[in-house]
Amino acid sequence: MKKQKIPHTYVIIFYIIIIAAIMTWIIPGGEYVEKTNNGVKEMVFQKVESQAMTWQVFAALFKGFVRQSGIIVFILMIGGAFWIMNASKAIDVGIFSFLRFTKKLEHWKLFRILGVNNIIITLVMIMFSIFGAVFGMSEETIAFIIILVPLAISMGYDSITGVCMVFVAAGLGFAGAVLNPFTIGIAQGLSELPLFSGFEYRLFCWAIINFVGIIWVLRYARKVKKNPKASLVYEDDEYWRKRGSTDVESVKYHTPISAWIVFLFIFICLCVFSYIYQTTEMKIGNSSSNLPMLPICTVLFFISGIFTLRKSVHFFVLNLLIFTIIFLIVGVMGYQWYIMKIATLFFAMGIFSGISMNNSPNKITNLFLDGVKDIMSAALIVGLAGGIIVILEDGKVIDSILYGMSKSMYGFGKITTVGIMYFIQTVINVVIPSGSAKAALTMPIMAPFSDLIGLSRQATIMAFQFGDGFTNMITPTSGVLIGVLGVAKIPYEKWVKWITPFMIILMILGLLLLIPTVTMKLNGF
Repeated sequence: MKKQKIPHTYVIIFYIIIIAAIMTWIIPGGEYVEKTNNGVKEMVFQKVESQAMTWQVFAALFKGFVRQSGIIVFILMIGGAFWIMNASKAIDVGIFSFLRFTKKLEHWKLFRILGVNNIIITLVMIMFSIFGAVFGMSEETIAFIIILVPLAISMGYDSITGVCMVFVAAGLGFAGAVLNPFTIGIAQGLSELPLFSGFEYRLFCWAIINFVGIIWVLRYARKVKKNPKASLVYEDDEYWRKRGSTDVESVKYHTPISAWIVFLFIFICLCVFSYIYQTTEMKIGNSSSNLPMLPICTVLFFISGIFTLRKSVHFFVLNLLIFTIIFLIVGVMGYQWYIMKIATLFFAMGIFSGISMNNSPNKITNLFLDGVKDIMSAALIVGLAGGIIVILEDGKVIDSILYGMSKSMYGFGKITTVGIMYFIQTVINVVIPSGSAKAALTMPIMAPFSDLIGLSRQATIMAFQFGDGFTNMITPTSGVLIGVLGVAKIPYEKWVKWITPFMIILMILGLLLLIPTVTMKLNGF
């Protein structure tokens, strides 16, 4: 009997676009408009004529590209920049040195009992989860996939483990959302609650969600380590295994004059910026502190730069990568950077890496283009996935879906109602994956409704928080997820097969964590 072939990711997404188009023929049109009633602004639903989508499904790719253009360009620039860096073998040298260091840790009994690799996976996941919980790391995870997936492969795991270490970890933090200004901040502001109130219970939820998530990933990683062919992506990971099969020990360690020139140029630029921006207002949630971040980074770069240059240009290039990540954190938390400035930062890293290796301008350009070609499929998938949202918005049915769901909540008890809210936010997240956009659309409706039934507005926000967070890791409308899978070379259908059981566990866990918000007296609720 002939084995049925699983459709390509492009095909699956195009099927979803067709289903979305069919929905525009069935669901009545509607939209929410802002009206002022006795001086109070509120979102009011009104019926409009739906726009049945037909030939527009073929235009969805173009419009999807326009809609997701920022993420697409971000992916292409990241891919090109890292290809220049990969050509230097610096990342290979770094991974080799890291693995050699971890082998030494196994001599310690405590590390041997806990498992060095388990400790590494746990610490990396906690770090990215904190980033997700504090400043809503999302698009930025795409850049780290190119580092963490090869590391996971080198440690004897698979690309799914690498994706879990960064993207899933940030997703768990995003769902915990202790101080995330893009979800909790906006939702509480629209609900007229003190910013980041209810912090204590959110922190507890973040800890529980991460404990369950890390245990799940460690369990899976151990299974793959024991039997690599048990991985769903064993064949797909051949790309990464071939890419990392270079003989690192044969790399010639040297430091060309060009690397010293790059070092001096960057150092002078940092000195200038340190003089102009002597302090940086670093924001964590609702609190902020003025710190001399750029002067500190400049001093650290000078010391580490000289040390790594004396060792080899490969370690200097790794130093550039480390400080790129440091400046990413400073830029996001201190200067509210988004994908344009982040992409520019990584692009500069790639150019400086190429110059440090004494590559000619033509070689750097060709390496960049090779990287763009290698990652182009990921960009195409993101554009196609964006077409799903375009069809639903142009068809005027997104708000109708939201209105129909909100009407279904009347007449239930508090626990049931908060559970229904959680379910509604989860479903909405499939068609509106942007947390800030969903908060702006749903909270003006949900918050007053919770007052009518005696439900805490804080509980309503928690339902939004969990509903917004978990499904980001599975919905095909998420440009970040599709971009991550494209970069990691993981077919969407295999990812869905792997993450579905985990998603069910997280969904149940979210529901259980919502119950105390309506049954217990919690601070801020």
